[in-house]
Amino acid sequence: MRFPSLPPGDLLRDPAYLRLWSSILTSSFANQVMMLALPLTAAVLLRATPTQMGLLTAIELSPFLLFSLPSGVWLDRVRKLPVYVVGESSIALAAASVPLAWWLGWLSMGWLYAIGFLMGTVHTVAGTAAQIVLTQVVARERLVEAHAKNALATSGAEVVGPGLAGALIKIFGAPLALLVNAVLLLGSALILRGIGIHERREARPDAHFWRDLLAGLRFVARQRLLLTLGMLMGVWQMCHYAAMTVQILFATRTLGLSEQAVGLCYMGMGVGTITGSVLGRRVSQRIGPGPCLVVGYAICGAGWLLLAAAPANAWGVAAFALMLMTFTTGAVFIFINFLALRQAVTPEPLLGRMTATMRWLTLLAAAPGALLGGWLGEHVGLRAALSFAGGVSVVLVAVAWRLPLIRHLKSLPEPEREAEWLGVEADVRPAA
Repeated sequence: MRFPSLPPGDLLRDPAYLRLWSSILTSSFANQVMMLALPLTAAVLLRATPTQMGLLTAIELSPFLLFSLPSGVWLDRVRKLPVYVVGESSIALAAASVPLAWWLGWLSMGWLYAIGFLMGTVHTVAGTAAQIVLTQVVARERLVEAHAKNALATSGAEVVGPGLAGALIKIFGAPLALLVNAVLLLGSALILRGIGIHERREARPDAHFWRDLLAGLRFVARQRLLLTLGMLMGVWQMCHYAAMTVQILFATRTLGLSEQAVGLCYMGMGVGTITGSVLGRRVSQRIGPGPCLVVGYAICGAGWLLLAAAPANAWGVAAFALMLMTFTTGAVFIFINFLALRQAVTPEPLLGRMTATMRWLTLLAAAPGALLGGWLGEHVGLRAALSFAGGVSVVLVAVAWRLPLIRHLKSLPEPEREAEWLGVEADVRPAA
């Protein structure tokens, strides 16, 4: 039996991209364990309330608001690949500390809050570095293709990973399952070491931290496309985290699912990612990256509304799995275009600051969304939080489609000329 070979020119024929893709695949399996084991540890083992679950999510997000902007300035001055590698290793150590604390009798919500803050800090810095590393491996005109392939890498983990994670949690318990997460992340870090990249760093004798930070902010503020994308994504992230805060609680308490059954339902995310990866690039090429974003918002919102109305029986379990599938399908539609658009328009010397600024802007409302989802879940009902996420998404779709900048965005824009962004830095240069 002969397996089909890769077509000529396929990105996976590039050794550097193949290693990066392999690391993403390995890390994705680790993330599947973390995605289930950490909230299940809180919800089942520690019996966390919806408000505590919302607080845990908000604490994980808080480093994005605190450190995104300064980390962007720093990343524009250092090599990004080592930051990415250290980040993967640090998350592995954080994950391994949970079973250690459980074994010693120290595990509590306070411990999980501390781990969440540490993980959020690493994701803030190393996650930004990871996005920039991709632009150092892949040509700008192939960024949508690369993001689609990256999404396809995660889809395999999302199909197999949740079932495996659920089985591990069933056999060993959620805390011990995190040891598998740690091993996989260390493997991802080893794959990343030594990747050949093309990084351009020019030491500037006139570098000034606060001026450079303001230059990144002004670049995003003066780019109408970036600012619009950031505001739309901020609303979507608020909806996403409001729903994510309560969905594990809805599965375990409203639907009565076991940890293993939750893992099996989460396999729907893999089906959704495969669907989004296969169709997303084609849809983007056919209707344009702007309209494809709006389609993604609509798909996610429909899934949240479906689960909010689902009965507490077998049909509700099916709706839960379907919601997870539609969420990842919509998310792939959103992110392969959102990431490619913002990277395409930005000159290389500003990639760190732009990425950090955009992550900060898009996550401003995420922590309040998580807290609101937890509050609604505890004081009104878990369905209320899901209805909020779905209802606001419907409004977001209507608003985004009415914006000509988004509706008429049919191709990736050209990057700004460096001479123009140097003027942005000059605008904020301290007086002599």
